[in-house]
Amino acid sequence: MEAGSRTYHARSRLNPAGRPGMMHKTFGWLRANMPTRESMESNRLLRPVAHRVMEPGLWRFNRRSVPRGVALGMVAGFLFPVAQIAIAALFALPFRANVPVAALTTFITNPFTTPFLWFLAYKIGSWILHSDAPAIAQPAAEATGWLQTITGAFHWLWAQGPAFGLGLIVLTSLCAVVGYAATALGWRLWIARKWRHRHAHSHSGNHV
Repeated sequence: MEAGSRTYHARSRLNPAGRPGMMHKTFGWLRANMPTRESMESNRLLRPVAHRVMEPGLWRFNRRSVPRGVALGMVAGFLFPVAQIAIAALFALPFRANVPVAALTTFITNPFTTPFLWFLAYKIGSWILHSDAPAIAQPAAEATGWLQTITGAFHWLWAQGPAFGLGLIVLTSLCAVVGYAATALGWRLWIARKWRHRHAHSHSGNHV
């Protein structure tokens, strides 16, 4: 009883007032937005290979498939402006990556992050090629909504050609490598924390 009370008070100090921590909120968002088998199976772009996408091994979460899914989701999200989820799922097939993780990672590109990422890609490319161009001109400045803004920015970046293309490839590669490494490290830390918690729980149970 005493050990259980100590455990409760320790948890209360770590999480005052019983509020869910950032980690719990993150996992809650991931669960809510994680693509399901039904949604992937009903995707018309994936119907020809649905039997392969639904393979159980591609839906298991382990230390190899999850980091691969993150890296491939980055590639699909950065390089393909449309059909990102379907493309990420197709990328997962030959690499034996986790399909739902690959699909979910494509959400890193959205109306809020895409303009910044495109501009960053352009700056990287222009730095490598030692070229630069004036900032986004009149069409984007006169835009009245986010869709018009993104369209104007895309036309401007497309006009920069080599700088934007090279920068986008470099940025995609860097983010994919960092995403893979960070996820692999996070997975190891999560497993280590899980084992420590299990060991501490078992140890305290022996003293009850």
